[in-house]
Amino acid sequence: MPKVKVYDLDRNDVGELELSDQVFDATVNEALFYDVLKAQLASRRSGSAKVKNRAEVAGSSRKVYRQKGTGNARHGSIRAPLYVGGGQAHGPRPRSYAYRPPRKMRVGALRSALSMKLKEGHLLILEAFDMPEVKTRKLERVLEKLKVDSGAVIVDAVDNQTLRLSARNMNDHLFLPPEGVNLYDLLRHEHLVLTKKAVAALEQRCSGRASLDAPLEK
Repeated sequence: MPKVKVYDLDRNDVGELELSDQVFDATVNEALFYDVLKAQLASRRSGSAKVKNRAEVAGSSRKVYRQKGTGNARHGSIRAPLYVGGGQAHGPRPRSYAYRPPRKMRVGALRSALSMKLKEGHLLILEAFDMPEVKTRKLERVLEKLKVDSGAVIVDAVDNQTLRLSARNMNDHLFLPPEGVNLYDLLRHEHLVLTKKAVAALEQRCSGRASLDAPLEK
């Protein structure tokens, strides 16, 4: 089991913690990154593109001219796709692009991302992350002390409302509960900051003892 140092909010060493081999020492599988990230980004698409067909555009439904005797092609309406201002044939319609990879792929990708953060030295474990008040400026100073001010995902229990509210309007940092940790946010932030509670929750989530049926993104 990999051992990592545990710090307080002043980046003082306060102990050590053994991490799960299964979760934090897995082989980094970039192919899984591609498959799961593609699904996650596809689920973010709005799928709202739409055009009007010939039944929806404005225009007369009167036959343009008589069927026979004019020498012209047969037409029934100026709303046909052939005419300027007519309806669009086979155009885009509202749809969902979302699809869900198998659970083993999603778990494997999350394990790979967590292991990659540890191998790169971008994983920081804290004893706790208790903020005295909701204050974004104070949180920025704490992150500077922790040397993760270039961008971090901060993970703690969902009931840590002081931390969540302090981080909610920060551009480079993101607060997530353990059940909301996802591949996209891990890859787009340089650092990962976990409390000991978050480590236990993530190990339970990724070891098969808990469901990973949370949404693909948060």
